[in-house]
Amino acid sequence: MAEFVAGSEEAFVQQMNKKAEELGMKDTLFKNSCGLDAEGHLTSAYDIALMSRELITKYPEVFEYTKVRLDTIIHKTKRGEESFGLTNTNKLIRNYSGATGLKTGSTGEALYCISATAEKDGMSLIAIVLGAPDPTTRFGSAMKLFDYGYANFALASQEEEGTPMGNITVYKGKEESSPVVIKDQQHVLVPKGKNIVIDSEVKLDAFVNAPTAKGDKAGEIIYTHDGNEVGRGDLVIPTDIEKAEVQDIMKRVFSRWMVKA
Repeated sequence: MAEFVAGSEEAFVQQMNKKAEELGMKDTLFKNSCGLDAEGHLTSAYDIALMSRELITKYPEVFEYTKVRLDTIIHKTKRGEESFGLTNTNKLIRNYSGATGLKTGSTGEALYCISATAEKDGMSLIAIVLGAPDPTTRFGSAMKLFDYGYANFALASQEEEGTPMGNITVYKGKEESSPVVIKDQQHVLVPKGKNIVIDSEVKLDAFVNAPTAKGDKAGEIIYTHDGNEVGRGDLVIPTDIEKAEVQDIMKRVFSRWMVKA
């Protein structure tokens, strides 16, 4: 696969390291594309969590495969069709309610590892376990991390999708300004049992150029707690706005002149 994508494994590994840097994986250095032990081939639990979050956020269809416990593959050969069974190596899919994935792994040096994902009550968590001495410890540690997360944290929902958050100037538009609205409702992770105050700050662009399309980004809303950012979301234009024609501009100028007069 690496050779197909990049021409060679070496070139693909360069792409891997570039992507890791873009994701902020500061403790990771890939030496090969297979993940097997190699001199200087390193990562950390935090970096694996960053990589896992990128995967499940941008490509949630991966869960269609990682949540499958048992499957059968039909292999066509010269002798005819043969079937063989597959069993998910992630035992959490069977043993932990809400488990959704993600990837197990083990090598002689890394020992038993897992990037585990779960979802309950709309809240998704990632648990990373590296260097476990055996599979039982690997899965047990992941379950303890999930139990801790769900017992001590919850999601606080913010403004709903479509909530107006101000207005923005539309340069050369048939409409001189447009409201901006919340694109997607944000859910902020907060400790349970505490009165947490979430502050928000709206940052709008100076203007948008016409024509604009429904959903065009016009700014951001940033959520903070005790001065630390805990979430952010896009602010968008809710409707299409056409570019103003000459007669529209003339009418606008004339109207302003009449008001001043």
